[in-house]
Amino acid sequence: MDLINNSNYNIILGSASSRRKELLEMTGIVFKVNSIPVSEDFPEYLKAEEIAEFIVNNKANAFQKIIEENQIIIVADTLVWFKNKCWGKPKDKTEAKSMLNLFSGNSHDVITSVGFLTNNNFEVLTESTKVTYKHLTDNEIDFYVETMNPVDKAGSYGIQDWIGMIGVERITGSYTSVLGLPVPQVTNKIIQIINKNV
Repeated sequence: MDLINNSNYNIILGSASSRRKELLEMTGIVFKVNSIPVSEDFPEYLKAEEIAEFIVNNKANAFQKIIEENQIIIVADTLVWFKNKCWGKPKDKTEAKSMLNLFSGNSHDVITSVGFLTNNNFEVLTESTKVTYKHLTDNEIDFYVETMNPVDKAGSYGIQDWIGMIGVERITGSYTSVLGLPVPQVTNKIIQIINKNV
């Protein structure tokens, strides 16, 4: 990632997510983290990608007054879309188990939107990945929720966790997007922004 690291741009990850930080670190890109807490509420009429993009816009707006020249601030949101409904983070273990029971034996969409804010522009890219679970037993769900306590994860699971290893039969789309950041698309977009402004 020498093109990015040797450019005049400073990359800022505007997210408190340890998974997004880890994914971006794996690219070799030099960046700093600066997260601003933002409400993730959204109007009820929004659907699927519209929800993720709405929240990403709100996250970017929080940085509008502090962004500096030659900064690229990256914000992101990930959600699960299933049966025409948005499934965010569960409020407790009981709700986590209920979600996983619903996903069992079915396919759902994991949608990640990523926003790229500069001092004169804002762009959003969105990736949707289909995740298919095998039929999960009650014992498998109970074991996962009780040992991993996935209440901080959209859809009540991390695909990199035990439940993903034993439960996900296939995915169609970007694996890293399900983790919270579609890495190839993100690095390509950063390079595009830098080249556009050279």
